[in-house]
Amino acid sequence: MNVALPPFKERARAALADRTLKLAIDRTTGTAEAKRAAAVAAFPEFDAARARGRAIKDHVIANLGHYLEMFERNATASGAHVHWAVDDAEARAIVTRLCLDAKAKVVTRSKSMLGEEIGLPHALADAGIERVETDLAEHIIQLAGETPSHIIWPAMHRTREQVAELFNASHQPPPEADDPATMVQSARRVLREKFLGADVGISGANFLVADTGATCTVTNEGNAELTTTPPRVHIVTAGIEKIVPSTAHAMALLRILVRSATGGELTQYTTFHCGPKRPGDADGPEEMHIVLVDNGRTKMLAGEFREMLRCIRCGACMNHCVVYRQIGGHAYGGTYPGPMGSVLTPVLDGLAAARDLPNACTMNGRCAEVCPVGIPIPTLLRAWRRRSWRERLEPGALRAGIGLWAQVAYRPALYRLASRIGVRALRAFGRDGWIGSLPLAGGWTAYRDLPRPSGRTFMEQYRDQQKGRK
Repeated sequence: MNVALPPFKERARAALADRTLKLAIDRTTGTAEAKRAAAVAAFPEFDAARARGRAIKDHVIANLGHYLEMFERNATASGAHVHWAVDDAEARAIVTRLCLDAKAKVVTRSKSMLGEEIGLPHALADAGIERVETDLAEHIIQLAGETPSHIIWPAMHRTREQVAELFNASHQPPPEADDPATMVQSARRVLREKFLGADVGISGANFLVADTGATCTVTNEGNAELTTTPPRVHIVTAGIEKIVPSTAHAMALLRILVRSATGGELTQYTTFHCGPKRPGDADGPEEMHIVLVDNGRTKMLAGEFREMLRCIRCGACMNHCVVYRQIGGHAYGGTYPGPMGSVLTPVLDGLAAARDLPNACTMNGRCAEVCPVGIPIPTLLRAWRRRSWRERLEPGALRAGIGLWAQVAYRPALYRLASRIGVRALRAFGRDGWIGSLPLAGGWTAYRDLPRPSGRTFMEQYRDQQKGRK
């Protein structure tokens, strides 16, 4: 189900005006940034681990077909059923059919952005199947009727006070207090019955291990284990880029994933699932299905956005992004927010629908600095900008304005003259050292003041400085 969204600039304006949203984002991203910095400082081998992680992902990308075939053989040998989906529609259809074949009335689901990407929540609802999100943050946004705003902390946009209101309205009996521990106990009590009564459990996968056919989930709550173990059927949905050659390679990537995502050394629950329950096993599903999803990834493999396939979904780029930390995740409008989403959303939704996202970036490069696998996100965003220009998707006024600027910039004497006139004219709009309002720049000055220029160009000041040194 596609819901028409307001234009990006309207979404951004609404987010900037939401003081509670800013409070919620600052609380979480500030903590995440500090924890990551401490984790990296305490791990002298981080740069070497990063280089190894990048090498692993590049090797897999270069040999993707080989490792996917190996994974299918070994997963099938373990008793799992492997399904291939070329796009989101086929993936939805496969998962829905599997649930209906299992006569599922209730399905539990652990957090999976791939599930969001393929529109699985709406597909299950349309099939008349009750979906229960088991991750605490996903439980919160399911109660609120919202989508994730962050790939690690889906309810980042919600304050503790807002969560308490949701739980008081939805949990029976409601929590006895609004402190985090009491609210967690309330959610646990509500979800426990669902865990034990579900017919099908659906999970994502942080890694697909080629040489064993195992899938790996990484969580902090244990909800993935309760989602995948009690139900009769376990369904995994995963993008084809999640493949790694071996368990050793998965562990190498876990060392940088967890530190980059939450600032820990290892998550509380790291589980490898290899096929369904075997004779003699104490527990486990009777059937295991793995749905491998392409949905544009092969197209990326052959193009200039190939390096984005390295992404291990840690969320560090969002936590350090000056834009994300002002507007949050929902303003981006796609499944994946922040810098990584600004690269991926044009792939998934088309550049015409998402051209604003590559332009909503200051190009300060912090995302690339903290990326654990060295994805040059600013370079990829510039590639989208170039493509948007070539395909003439930019507004006519913008193209005309840049064309006029180019005419001036190609003529040094004219450019210097325009600069001298410009910096002197700008001073007329300043008060007390700042410019609070400026014609043709309302989109900027509506939310921040500009420093009032000195009245002299950089080159004029530079020449004077050089004269003073003689």
